Amino acid sequence: MDNIIQHKVKYYECDGMAVTHHSNYLRIMEEARIELLDRAGYGYERMEADGIVSPITEVACKYKSPTKFQEIISVEVFVIEITPLRLRFGYTMKVGERLVCTAESTSCFIENGKLINICDKYPELIKELKKLERK
Repeated sequence: MDNIIQHKVKYYECDGMAVTHHSNYLRIMEEARIELLDRAGYGYERMEADGIVSPITEVACKYKSPTKFQEIISVEVFVIEITPLRLRFGYTMKVGERLVCTAESTSCFIENGKLINICDKYPELIKELKKLERK
């Protein structure tokens, strides 16, 4: 499964200094994570149809170099850790060879207001995501 997602910086994502506002990197991470799960066959639409929600419980970003309007950010999204209750993704964002951001996000999985064991609920998804695991 391809784990590189492309994002073209939009004008509205830039701030008064003509660079991508830092908050938009969280949105780019979400785009990449959702696309990766779609490619694995277990997108948010499927999970939500099954009554599962997956809120972010933690996020961290290290900004390395600014990006600007119309630059293409290549986002490599990978799995750092899978536990029965949590899924931690890593992100490496580049424009060409220039590193612009590294980040992590952690999600949990909830059904009917309670944490669920994602490994039991979606073993096929976990199998696909383990292929992208990096420690």
